[in-house]
Amino acid sequence: MESIGGRSMPENASYVKMEQRIKDLEEEIARLKRKQKALIEGGELLSKIIQGSPIPTFVIDTHHVITHCNQAYEKLRGVDASKIIGTHGDWLDHDTDEQPFMADYIVDQAPEEEMSWYYRGKCRKSKRVENAYEAEVFFPEIGTEGRWLFITAAPLLDADGRVIGAIETLQDISERKIAESALREEEKRLHQIIQGNPIPIFVIDNNHIVTHCNRALENLTGIQAHEIIGTRGQWVSFYDSERPVMADLIVDAAHPPEMARYYEKSLKRSAVIDGAYEAEGYFADVADHGRWLYFTAAPLVDDEGKVIGAIETIQDVTERKTAEEAVRKSERRFRAMLDFAPYPVVVFSLDGLVSYLNPAFTETFGWTLKELEGKSIPYVPPGLEHETREHIRMLLEKKVILRSESKRLTKDGRVLDVILRAVIFSEPGENRPSGEMVILRDVTKEKRIARQNEAMLRISMALPRYPDLEDVLDFINSEVKELLRTEGSIVVLLDELKEELFILGAAYDDTSTEQRIKEIRFSMDQLIAGRVIRSGEPMIVSDTTVDRKVHEERDRRLGYKTRNLLLVPLMSSERSFGALCAINKKEGDFDQTDVELLGTIAGTVALSVENARFSEELKNAYREVSSLNRAKDKAINHLSHELKTPVSILSGSLTILAKKLQSLPDTSWKPTLDRLQRNLDRIVDIQYEAADIMENRPYRAHTVLTMLLAQCADELETLIVEQGGESLADRVRKRIDEIFLPKEVVARELLLHEQVKEKLKELEPRFSHREVEIVTNLEPVPAVLIPTDVLHKVIEGLVRNAVENTPDEGKVEIVVRKKGVGAELLVQDYGTGIAEEAQRRIFEGLFTTRDTLAYSSKRPFDFMAGGKGADLLRMKIFSERYHFRISVTSSRCRYIAREENVCPGRISACPHCSKGEGCHRTVATTFSVYFPPARLGGQPLTY
Repeated sequence: MESIGGRSMPENASYVKMEQRIKDLEEEIARLKRKQKALIEGGELLSKIIQGSPIPTFVIDTHHVITHCNQAYEKLRGVDASKIIGTHGDWLDHDTDEQPFMADYIVDQAPEEEMSWYYRGKCRKSKRVENAYEAEVFFPEIGTEGRWLFITAAPLLDADGRVIGAIETLQDISERKIAESALREEEKRLHQIIQGNPIPIFVIDNNHIVTHCNRALENLTGIQAHEIIGTRGQWVSFYDSERPVMADLIVDAAHPPEMARYYEKSLKRSAVIDGAYEAEGYFADVADHGRWLYFTAAPLVDDEGKVIGAIETIQDVTERKTAEEAVRKSERRFRAMLDFAPYPVVVFSLDGLVSYLNPAFTETFGWTLKELEGKSIPYVPPGLEHETREHIRMLLEKKVILRSESKRLTKDGRVLDVILRAVIFSEPGENRPSGEMVILRDVTKEKRIARQNEAMLRISMALPRYPDLEDVLDFINSEVKELLRTEGSIVVLLDELKEELFILGAAYDDTSTEQRIKEIRFSMDQLIAGRVIRSGEPMIVSDTTVDRKVHEERDRRLGYKTRNLLLVPLMSSERSFGALCAINKKEGDFDQTDVELLGTIAGTVALSVENARFSEELKNAYREVSSLNRAKDKAINHLSHELKTPVSILSGSLTILAKKLQSLPDTSWKPTLDRLQRNLDRIVDIQYEAADIMENRPYRAHTVLTMLLAQCADELETLIVEQGGESLADRVRKRIDEIFLPKEVVARELLLHEQVKEKLKELEPRFSHREVEIVTNLEPVPAVLIPTDVLHKVIEGLVRNAVENTPDEGKVEIVVRKKGVGAELLVQDYGTGIAEEAQRRIFEGLFTTRDTLAYSSKRPFDFMAGGKGADLLRMKIFSERYHFRISVTSSRCRYIAREENVCPGRISACPHCSKGEGCHRTVATTFSVYFPPARLGGQPLTY
């Protein structure tokens, strides 16, 4: 017995079973063959299906071996099928980090969590194939830039439902992903555009759901985007109850009448976008105090033109509306201002018709708005039409005329001088011109005043050119004639002795009348001018039929026809002495303005006439004063001349007398002779000062020698006694020269500081008996050009004046310093001071600061020694002669302000001066002398 399959059995039973088993095996083999055939056919069919699919596809078995792949997969991978089939990714690049296929997880029946983790949450179950999964994965190693693949993997089951493999498809979705990415970028850009737009925007779809809204809308309404996006709450931002907004009406394709029911008169079609509308309104619930909003809504359509939603924009125009209201208020204020403007204002349309004029226009020109509205103004004078057209052309070209002078007519026919300004204007919100505004200023009066002022200026400028009164009056009358536009103008004067009227100045268009009229005299009653002179009031004569006899007689004598007259009186401070007459005004009649103008000129005429009279009186007075001056000079000259001889004789006689008395005791004669000598010296000083004032004019006695010798007989006798040895004639001649010849005065370059120092040293013994402190500050200064004798006289005079006016225990300061390019000498005393009135007259000559009786004839340099009043005059004459400047400043001691008050002459004896203080604390007199330099720039100066 054989064992089959490891089992033994009886032969017969086994045979049967074996046959049955063989039969079963045969059937199984037949079934397997059928199945194999079916599998082969199915495999071939599957292979054909896979190969025929345009989608890259591959199949793995339960051993994860790739059994099938199509050409699309080969092309995707770039690998031939022979290298793929029968492998499990051995053909892949080993440098890649590619993980198992999705089909591997399907074969392994991996849990969904593992697949989701592997594909980073991008794997999901397929909605189309049971137990299949799908994912979108980016494969960077496929192609040059990588590819996006949509992977689907599904199990392959046998008849019993067992997994026998898996099929995986890889669909290239790169283009779709790129399109989706571009779409996302576009949506992102759109979102950014909407969000970044400063204009509030929201978008709804065709279901009225809000899909977008931006931050500007949030800021405007205060409602956040997340509160309304995805809802139908777009109305919440603007209304207190639900109602459609404009975007809703656009989506619903509402008809304009229905839309107008919500927006009334503000709704209008958009001029920019088809199907869009716009409106504006006030929304009290928006923001804190409500806002004016301007909103537009436009449809959103797809490629087929179907409405898929609407976009609405909202603009806050509160500021514009406020500005418009401000403009309206401004227009009202402007109109009110124009109504009260002092200048005429008229507004024209572009075709020149009046749309507005203000009350000032009516007041100036006479026309009212009611008369001229919608019409042109007939106020252009004849002859100015071309000029007016040119002004209009310039206005339209330049849009503005800043200033232009012209003339315009009034309603009653008067011609006015005007300055006009014009501007082209546009209505608010419009760019094109809508009209022109003209401002006119009546300058007729101003021009008349200007002409008057110019005439007055010409008259005032001409007065010096016409020394003769008649020439002056002729010129003034010519100005009156031109200024008032008359045929003639005359000046009628009253001869008070004869009580007759005569015409001294005249100007006529007819020159023969101008000459003839000056030869005729009239009585006071024969001219209207007589009435004006008597009344002192101006008169206008517009109708010569009144007082016809007077006018006819006058015109007969003048040979001239008078139509109208204007007369104004010529007045002095006491009386009326004539009249200025304007005759025959060429345009119209005389008016009050003409009266005022002629009255102004009459003042100048009267002044000229009075000046002529005063001038004659002044000439007579001048001739008298000149005669007195000559007499004064002659008297001073004679005084100097007459003093020289007796003074010289007295001086010589005193010398002889002193010699003769030498043998007697000094006490018996010397005090008397000293007193005589001192007073004789004062007389000598007077003579010297008079000689300096008269500029050392030569004496006639020197030229007439014989007369001099006769006059000098006593002097010759004195010379014989005084001197011996020299011939008498020589001695006489020498003495005559000393006394009578003018001394030669030569300017020299002197150093002021050295000359002052030298002169002070010379003068010190003469005031040594005084307790006056002399303080000096003598700086080196540039040389000055002046005669030595003159400079010494100036220094001595100032020092003596200072010492004589300073009480004992006082001080005098003497300063020499550089000033500018020259030198300055200051002599300042702290004495009694000089009254203000005396300071103004101190250089006038023969003027003393005290009353003459208050002086005593003391020794020079004594306190209040008394003066002759000519010393400072001599210095002033020297200053003019030698080109230096002398001035004085002083303050008077307040305790001796009046002439009867007397200074005690010593500071310590003054009850008003405290201890340790002197007059120098409160009082100072300073004489300043400025000398120009002798040389300037190295070059000597000549005077």
